Amino acid sequence: MMYYTVSFPSMHFVPVGRSLCRYKRLTLAAHSKRKRRPPQNRRYQPHPKQPPEFGVNLFLKKPSTTSGPIPIEEDMYEGPHEEEEENIGVVWESDELEAIASLFQGRIPQKPGKLNRKRPLPLPIPCKLRPLGLPTPKSLVKLTAPGVVSSRASVAKKVYKSPSFLIGLAREISRLGPDEDVSKILGKWVQFLRKGSLSLTIRELGHMGCAERALQTFLWAQNQSHLFPDDWILASTVEVLARSHELKIPFNIEQFTGLASRGVLEAMIRGFIKGGNLRLAWKVLAVARRDKRMLNSSIYAKLILELGKNPDRHRHVVPLLDELGERDELNLSQQDCTAIMKVCTKMGKYEVVESLFSWFKQSGNQPSVVMFTSVIHSRYMEKKYREALAVVWEMEASNCLFDLPAYRVVIKLFVALNDLSRAMRYFSKLKEAGFSPSYGIYKDMLQIYMASERISKCKDICMEAEIAGFELDKYLVNSEKL
Repeated sequence: MMYYTVSFPSMHFVPVGRSLCRYKRLTLAAHSKRKRRPPQNRRYQPHPKQPPEFGVNLFLKKPSTTSGPIPIEEDMYEGPHEEEEENIGVVWESDELEAIASLFQGRIPQKPGKLNRKRPLPLPIPCKLRPLGLPTPKSLVKLTAPGVVSSRASVAKKVYKSPSFLIGLAREISRLGPDEDVSKILGKWVQFLRKGSLSLTIRELGHMGCAERALQTFLWAQNQSHLFPDDWILASTVEVLARSHELKIPFNIEQFTGLASRGVLEAMIRGFIKGGNLRLAWKVLAVARRDKRMLNSSIYAKLILELGKNPDRHRHVVPLLDELGERDELNLSQQDCTAIMKVCTKMGKYEVVESLFSWFKQSGNQPSVVMFTSVIHSRYMEKKYREALAVVWEMEASNCLFDLPAYRVVIKLFVALNDLSRAMRYFSKLKEAGFSPSYGIYKDMLQIYMASERISKCKDICMEAEIAGFELDKYLVNSEKL
């Protein structure tokens, strides 16, 4: 048997299984290096990869011991695959398992550190660099925006009750010529006016002595549907006309008072009182009392003050005082109370002064220096000096600052008590407070110095009074010379 040897140049023989396996590997490697482009205009987009079910821990799965066929895609590289086969038998410790399990239970607890650390401020945004509070340009605001409507409404609400605006209207009206009408001024601001707005304007025109312009303003407002009827405007007009003696009272005043409201009646009486026409004020008040119209207590106080200035009219004050005393509730201010106290002191109605003083303190109000002075003077006139001295201590305890009339009444009280030391002390306080003593104070101090036989002090008082421009009575000077 003969053997022949055949050689194939540049040819190598390899096992069949290995050649096939390597060929597959090379083919897969070549395909894996090619980049796949995602198809465009796909009708149905692929669903994203769904996360694992809640509660399933993939890290805690036990490694499978069964040897199955290894996929071809996972066997592309020999190195990593061999390392994974070697690491299959790794055993997790308990603390590592707890740490991994905490990832699926909630937030990882932070390590203790700087708990009060401050975060840096954010960088400024260009749209927020504009300073706050600047108004929006008018060209960029829509007229139909609700913010614009509300802002305009708020402006109108502020204007119609602004005293400066309403007093300015009165000044402009007073500057009009005799042939010009008030509608020239009021027509420009009619949209900002409301009911009751022009009452202050009409009263200001009355203070300026323009009663005719006030009446024209009322007649103009009467033709505006959104301004009239209004009792405030009517009452202000009636008060201005009554003060200037231009209000004509009808013959049947009873019918007029029956139709008029309470505010109009009070305004009419106030106008008559300020105008000095007490007869008409008393007549209107008498008709209102007969018709059982309940008017404000301040109207009675003002009328009592004016009637009390004339001793011949004191008989009209008594029924007014009796009517105030019968009322269950009084609505008197501090000025009204002091006015009534002064009149009652002149008339000798000291019990009324005491009752008013008690009522005012029981109402929870703090008496002023004027009220304290009125009560002290009333008790001094009643010759209740010790009771008047108690009011002085009450006045001192309340830290009430004395004025010149208060010093005069207190010094007069100490002269009546023949208390020289206190009279001298309050005389010194008067000058320390910056007041100049009056003629009556010099006279009282001279009298108490003479009663105490302080001749040197009498000379000093006479000299000081002469420097101040006062001449003491001749009998006092003669007594001082003796």
